[in-house]
Amino acid sequence: MHPTFPIRAGVVAGGIAAALGLSACAPTLNWRDVRPEGADLFVLFPCKPSGPTRSVPLAGAPVQMTVLACEADGMTFGLSYADVGDAARVGAALQALAAGTSANLGAGPLPVARALSVPGAASSAQGGRYELTGRQPDGQAIQARLGVFARGTLVYQATVLGNRVAPEAVETFLGSLKVGA
Repeated sequence: MHPTFPIRAGVVAGGIAAALGLSACAPTLNWRDVRPEGADLFVLFPCKPSGPTRSVPLAGAPVQMTVLACEADGMTFGLSYADVGDAARVGAALQALAAGTSANLGAGPLPVARALSVPGAASSAQGGRYELTGRQPDGQAIQARLGVFARGTLVYQATVLGNRVAPEAVETFLGSLKVGA
């Protein structure tokens, strides 16, 4: 069963859960190169991602957000990205992505971000890497590992979530991110 979360404005976890209905499932991690259209990004996914693009509010303004996700080995791998159109909105959008995911998972206050190095991404005080633990609607624990980052006015969130998340899979997924590649 895929984790399901209520969709809140600007919350990526809900978009990832919705994209799961369209995603292909794979029994093992079969890493593949993915260059999402319009994302100016390279990433390795362990399964074939798919998902919608839709208008969502993010940091107080509507954006067209693309959410790509798939499930492999009991984990959901997701990438969300949007162009916020104004460099002054990037920091608030990155904070909203991370805080929204934390709230959506019921993980409590957003912890302090750890450093996330993504070649080609802008260094930003609002970007970083987060480890969250929350609850699914049925009460089961869920873990999420995510990174938020930006290049220009494009904001990104890469997420691995599941009842358990394999550290090697998280490192491969987040470590493969390259912007402008």
